[in-house]
Parts: sequence; structure tokens; C-alpha cells
Amino acid sequence: MLARRRAFPEAEARSASLLAQQALIATSEFVAARVVGLYAPVHNEVETAEVMHAALASAKMVLFPAVCPGGLEFRRIYDSCMLHRGAFSIPEPGAACPAHSPEEADLIVVPGVAFDIKGRRIGYGKGYYDRALHQLEGRGRLVGFCYDFQVVNEIAEESHDVMMDLIITERRVIRPRD
Repeated sequence: MLARRRAFPEAEARSASLLAQQALIATSEFVAARVVGLYAPVHNEVETAEVMHAALASAKMVLFPAVCPGGLEFRRIYDSCMLHRGAFSIPEPGAACPAHSPEEADLIVVPGVAFDIKGRRIGYGKGYYDRALHQLEGRGRLVGFCYDFQVVNEIAEESHDVMMDLIITERRVIRPRD
């Protein structure tokens, strides 16, 4: 799946990213959210810049994760220029950015390698999101963000995996619990 995503042609990825972001911005969950957690994309993941701009333009608080010794810490940003190369070369907010608990977020957009239609997710194997977000499962806050080809019928479930409440692609919005 990683190889397929990395090989996804740039123009198609850009177009699909824009459609996925527009779909997220149009959801009632995003409209109602006051605090939104996003990620900085790497390795051809779905972009989040349009969502960030829409959130900031709507006076929403925007949080990005930073890898810390204890796991993920969510920090507030006011502009994308506050993101700098961090752990694993992923852009993240610096230590000067105010930290917030993930429980404060009304919506947290989560990247992944693959998702299934029941809301299960395969991440990158380090467990950062699983450990940071486990307590938010089933509360309507966790959004898997991916290209449609990353959604499969079924992923083997492991007890530590965090379940998504929504999965959004360029083609559909999946509500696993509906």
C-alpha cells in the first residue's frame, strides 16, 4: 500500500487531496468543530493545507502533533510557518507552541497506510497515534484521511489499534458505525 501511494502520480494525488479536503470541510463534524487536529503530510499522504486554512479562517483552534519522549503531543499553530522538520523528518510545531490535550479536539484527522470500511486503521507501526488517541475512540472525533485505494474491505484487528469514526477519501465519506 505504501508503494502504491508513493507511486500515485503527483497531479492525481493533488487533485484527490483537494477533493478529500473539500469533503472533510463540508462535513457537519468539521463545521461544528471548534478545535481541529491535523497532520503534516509526508510520503504522498493526503494533503491537509486546505483544511488548515479553512479552520483558521473560521477561527477554529488548529493543533498538529509533535513526537516527544512520552509520545505524541498536540500543539497549537496559527500558521503553517510554525511547522518545522521534526522526528522522522515530519513537519511539526516547535516546543514554543502551546500544548493541548487531544481530548480538547473536537476532530482529529489521522493519516494511515490503510483503513477498512469498519473504521480499522493500519499505521506505520510505531503506535504513536494509537497510544495518543485510544481514549477518544467511539466519540465521533477521529477521522481517517486517505486516498480511496487505501480503503479495503477488512483489516485484521489488534487490541491496541484505534478505530476511526469517519474515513474520508476523494470519493466518499465512510461512517463505519452507521
